[in-house]
Amino acid sequence: MRELKIIEVKSELGAGTRGSSMGIDAIKIAALDFGSRYFKKYKSVEIANENHLLLESVGNQYAKRVSGVLTMVERITEEVSKTLKNDEFPIVLSGDHSNAAGTISGIKKALPKARLGVIWIDAHADLHSPYTTPSGNLHGMSLAVVLDEDNVDSKINKPDQETLNYWYQLKNVGNISPKINYNDLVYIALRDFEPAEQYLLKKHKIKNFPTLEIRKRGVERVAIDALQYLDQCDVIYVSFDVDALDASISKGTGTPVSNGITEKEAGNLVSRLMSHEKVCCFEIVEVNPTLDKENLMAENAFEILLRATNSLIND
Repeated sequence: MRELKIIEVKSELGAGTRGSSMGIDAIKIAALDFGSRYFKKYKSVEIANENHLLLESVGNQYAKRVSGVLTMVERITEEVSKTLKNDEFPIVLSGDHSNAAGTISGIKKALPKARLGVIWIDAHADLHSPYTTPSGNLHGMSLAVVLDEDNVDSKINKPDQETLNYWYQLKNVGNISPKINYNDLVYIALRDFEPAEQYLLKKHKIKNFPTLEIRKRGVERVAIDALQYLDQCDVIYVSFDVDALDASISKGTGTPVSNGITEKEAGNLVSRLMSHEKVCCFEIVEVNPTLDKENLMAENAFEILLRATNSLIND
């Protein structure tokens, strides 16, 4: 049995819609409503956030609130690294998906020589850079950060020098860059991306298991194939963005997209992935109770979290 540690990151600086920093508390309320002692059972730590910056101007147009995001990524890096070095399994509950750059950096800092595979369960590719972003929101750039990807071939913006300096620092947190390789990245349920991201998806032939494939072949087969695809990796990180769920379910998130997976498919998928011995970290992100009704998104997220945890402690 692995010793688990919950890392709470109530930061939403990278998102365009407000409210995902409240997602962790919404998940805790869901646990209480289910009569679960989950949050009493496992030790947890909350990372200090910089959400006060939401009251100030966004600063850099093509990397909004980047100074705050950099601070958060550095803090998350330290906590995740420390957790792994203590032989604990980090379960990261996060606001927006930009925080995942810190989680990945923390894994690399703890295991610098390990080849790290990433399973990104998400409607979105998150491969933008300040050169290509249509929104400037850093939750759409988290994978580009850890891939050290600028994608100047698809450039549409002219970021100023200050933005580029911050971007360089973000990519080099922990003094390892890139943190992962394209052929060690797998998407599941990816279905919403811009031309700049599509260019990278095609160029690097990034593995994606779309919703249709999950329906056709089943969750078990897709999970096995995703893990086999990353067989050359030493450790694997699983990141679950709740907008991977279909828009009919995932109303309580900032960027819902139709044609996603069901709650049952998500639970079965995560459960199957988490039982693999190479998985070293799990993260769940982007629950936004301000957009929800009756805390349904957080309830779904808690059930998925529970399935993930049960697979870990029963492996």
